[in-house]
Amino acid sequence: MLCHRKDYDLWNLPGGGLEDGEAPWECVVREVKEEVGVIVKVDRLAGIYHKPDKNLTVFSFVCSIVGGHLKTTNEADEIKYFHINEIPKNISQKQVERIKDALETTDKTLLKTQIGPSSIEGLTRKI
Repeated sequence: MLCHRKDYDLWNLPGGGLEDGEAPWECVVREVKEEVGVIVKVDRLAGIYHKPDKNLTVFSFVCSIVGGHLKTTNEADEIKYFHINEIPKNISQKQVERIKDALETTDKTLLKTQIGPSSIEGLTRKI
């Protein structure tokens, strides 16, 4: 499941930053509900990705929908499921890597460093 951002012409996985005192697995549940309207439960931690150029750590979770209904929000103007071979081109290749990792490696949590520019760099914000 990918959501199309309202602020940029970009598809991405639902997610976001931690709030004070929040655990990463709590954050993904909150962010998915805020961005696409569904309630999820975390099935497993797929990977932990270090982005040294941003001094950022990204947690990638595999989740199951347990409630709610998919809906567009103030953050996402479209939500779609894509086959792995049909992922739109306007998505961060770092996110594509995380999706492929989650699908291909189900027996362990991956630890990776992701370097290079963000897909947002150089994009113009939608008005």
